[in-house]
Amino acid sequence: MPTPHIRAERGQIADRVIMPGDPKRAERIATDYLEDAELVTDVRGILGFTGTWEGRRVTAMASGMGAPSITIYATELAREYGVRQIVRVGTCGGMSTDVAVRDVIIATGAHTDSVMTASRIPGVQFSHLADFSLARAAAERAEAAHLGATVHTGAVFTSDHFYLERPALTEALTAHGTLAVEMEAAALYAVGAAERVRTLAIVTVSDHLVTGESMTAEERETQFDAAARIALAL
Repeated sequence: MPTPHIRAERGQIADRVIMPGDPKRAERIATDYLEDAELVTDVRGILGFTGTWEGRRVTAMASGMGAPSITIYATELAREYGVRQIVRVGTCGGMSTDVAVRDVIIATGAHTDSVMTASRIPGVQFSHLADFSLARAAAERAEAAHLGATVHTGAVFTSDHFYLERPALTEALTAHGTLAVEMEAAALYAVGAAERVRTLAIVTVSDHLVTGESMTAEERETQFDAAARIALAL
């Protein structure tokens, strides 16, 4: 049965989902990578396509922006459609000087100050961790393939704010090894833990908080080939 946010019927969504935030990015993944891709949902402009990659069924579906949005879609996919693996493919802002614009980060964990997960287990500081087998496979894929991008593994910071500047927080996080900031990974990892779904975020550095370098809007839509290929191989 369709949900309030996904119109697909059962069986139209694969058990493996590639999840960018941007609907246009989901459409591009379907067009550029999937064979026989079919639009299966478009509620509120959140597009989802199911096709095949190297003979395996996969769905490319957008999540929208932010922790609440990805929590809704990831939860419905797990509970109502039997999805067992969700890999976020998106962009992030570099925080550490160890990463550069266009680098790819396999986010093994995600810090956050969002209340989205603080309310899950009252009194407990929830640990937001990627599925280990997915993270390991992604790192191995990145090492074995010639992807044309520098790939890092490590922690990111999931924020509810896009424009709020907090230089002291950035400094403290990078001092503890945090590589970048984005808006969805921690929430996705919490859904993975609650719903027993394998989850991972693979993000491309689109701009840098320290150096000031940034991709154009067009590049943000198109410069994620390495991350997409890693995700599709999992």
